[in-house]
Order: sequence, then C-alpha cells, then structure tokens
Amino acid sequence: MNHNLFLIGDVHGCYHTFRELLAQWRPEEELLVQTGDLVDRGRFGPECVQLALELERQYPGRTVFLLGNHEHEMLKHFGPTGPNPAWLGWGGRATVQQYQGRPELLQQHLGWLRQRPFTWENDYVLVSHAGFAHTDAPLDAENMDGVLWRRGPLRNMGRRQVVGHTPTDTGAPTFDAAANVLYIDTGACFGRNLSALRLSFTGELLGEVLTPTSLLDIVLT
Repeated sequence: MNHNLFLIGDVHGCYHTFRELLAQWRPEEELLVQTGDLVDRGRFGPECVQLALELERQYPGRTVFLLGNHEHEMLKHFGPTGPNPAWLGWGGRATVQQYQGRPELLQQHLGWLRQRPFTWENDYVLVSHAGFAHTDAPLDAENMDGVLWRRGPLRNMGRRQVVGHTPTDTGAPTFDAAANVLYIDTGACFGRNLSALRLSFTGELLGEVLTPTSLLDIVLT
C-alpha cells in the first residue's frame, strides 16, 4: 500500500513542540519521515530521541528518523575518536549536560542513532537532512556538500526533494521550484515553528502544519 507522507523538519530538542505537532500525524494512513537533528540547542534532546525511539517501536514500519549532522557529530563525540570539541561549541555542550547522570539512556540512544539512515526515498520523493547537490560523494558523512551538510542550491534529481538543515527565514516551509526542493526546517529552536508537510506518495503537496515553538523548549537569550 502506498501511504501518504507526514514529513517533519528539524526538532532540535523542542520536545513539547514535537509532541504537539505529532498529534496531527495520522499513523494509520501516513508514513512519518523526520529530517534528523533531534538533538542540540533546545532543552530536551534526550526526551526527543526517546520519543522518536518509542514511536518507532509503537508503529513498526510507519516511522523513519533520518540522521542529521548534529547526531553525526554527537556520535563522533561519544565514539572512539572523541571528544569532539567543535560540536561542543555549536550545541553539543547542552546535550552532554542533558545526558549527565543518565549513562544507560545515553548508551541506548547512541546505539539507536548509529542505525539512522541518510535518506528515505521512493520513485517520486527523496528525503535527506541537507539535500543532494552536484558533488561526487553525497553520502560521505564528512563531505560538506553532502546530504548532512550542504548549504546552498540543490540539484534537481528528477524527484521532489524534501530537506531540513537550513532554516527558512519565514518560519514556514519554502519551495525552490527550479530544483524541486521543499525546505522544512522552520527554526523551531529559534522560537519560530516546528513544521510538517503532508505529501501524497507521488509527492503532491496536500497540506502543512505549523506548530509554534513552546517556550518550555527553548532558552530565550
């Protein structure tokens, strides 16, 4: 059965906002695909990962949580090559603090995050964290023009791309018609919105859901 898609942008520790948005998901008829970056910046990274993990268990085959660059850098920090000072400077320090005193939870989450895929795709739709551009190795996790890191114009892949990673200025999803790309990171961790798009199996836009960021989730500076 070819289900419709419920595509969620970057969550970045905004747990209460994430839960509120998920109330709009119809698991009996929609496949949930999230663009990565569950952790960092917001106040509840571990809770966001745990919620995603539990959704995957509760709705087998109905959820896909992709790898984001923030999870990639977190895995490096806690892996054999760690620590990762660069990551600590752009969001990781708060995430490390959020996991303090919870070593078993951290290990469980690291194991789950290591299994996150780079992409979800069908014949019509291609979802990744940052998108496919003109580069020789888009699935190289260290390639700054690859699917974890790309900033700037993307390549028209002959399918509709859906990406997060680069926050939109408006707090709403944007569309690049030339490349056929929908951008759905709408700056939840900056106090804007957490967004979801409804797409048909063939990539037709059916609707959008904008959930304003809960002030419980962010530290306003």
